[in-house]
Amino acid sequence: MFTGIIEGVGRLAAHEPRGGDVRFTFETGSLPFADVRLGESIAVNGVCLTVVEFDAASFKADASNETLSLTTLGALPVGAALNLERAMRPTDRLGGHLVSGHVDGIGKVVSIAEDARAQRWRFAAPAALLKYVAKKGSVCVDGVSLTVNEADGEGFEVALIPHTVAHTRFAETKAGEAVNLEIDLVARYVERLLGERSGT
Repeated sequence: MFTGIIEGVGRLAAHEPRGGDVRFTFETGSLPFADVRLGESIAVNGVCLTVVEFDAASFKADASNETLSLTTLGALPVGAALNLERAMRPTDRLGGHLVSGHVDGIGKVVSIAEDARAQRWRFAAPAALLKYVAKKGSVCVDGVSLTVNEADGEGFEVALIPHTVAHTRFAETKAGEAVNLEIDLVARYVERLLGERSGT
């Protein structure tokens, strides 16, 4: 599990086809990494990946075809900035919201507008996901826990404060780019429970 509070910005160093899927090498950049362990989970742009090799400044992780088909990872160019977060510990503060690292789909940055010192970002999202996105609810975009300001049938809007822009890959993200989306776990389970109750 993760919190959606980005711990560091890294870079995609390499992607190597292996037996039909891909092994990625990620530079850790500003991610605190001194006590990393083999097999631990790290969220990369919101995608939960397992560390299979590492050194002092990078780690490798494998991505299955399922992961490549549901996320933006396979389309990223070498050198792309990456939001990185190590898995939360039981004693950590939950500064964002509970994030699984299991991406639900791909959205797109529609527009970025200045709003005093903040920025208002609008994202398009698949209709199947938008029903879970509610005003003042939580959504995870490229691994970042965000509060929804507005939502409609085509997308949703958030406000990014200067700190968030400066300490995530949003500093390099442009309108038109694809992003990974994960809906709020609470919304997912509420729907499941209501479906059980109604017998659907």
